[in-house]
Amino acid sequence: MIPGAPDPVAPFSHAVEADGWVFVTGQMPFASTSIDAPYPEGIEAQTHQVMNNLETVLAGCGLGLANVLSVRIFLTHFEADYDAMNAVYASYFPPGKRPARTCVGVTALAKGARVEIDMVARR
Repeated sequence: MIPGAPDPVAPFSHAVEADGWVFVTGQMPFASTSIDAPYPEGIEAQTHQVMNNLETVLAGCGLGLANVLSVRIFLTHFEADYDAMNAVYASYFPPGKRPARTCVGVTALAKGARVEIDMVARR
């Protein structure tokens, strides 16, 4: 568990490490550590908040976005939010140094979030 990261919405750890591989649990757009805090409005703000939460977890593991090798993104409004989410997401990684990625549309996410992102990093 990482101090300063949002409380889990279910029974899981913020991150788990094995042999230098760090698996970061999908983060929601909570703007504080409380899972009862409201989400920011709109996909851009939610994506920024999710990325901030992921950076908090990575930093708590002594890592940063440069250590990320793979990302999975889940969107509840795929067609409406895909382009805007991509614009925000792309701002966190330099061109030519972006991780592998999968993005899928889903029917729902915890507590009504529009986006959830998880990561795999390597020490």
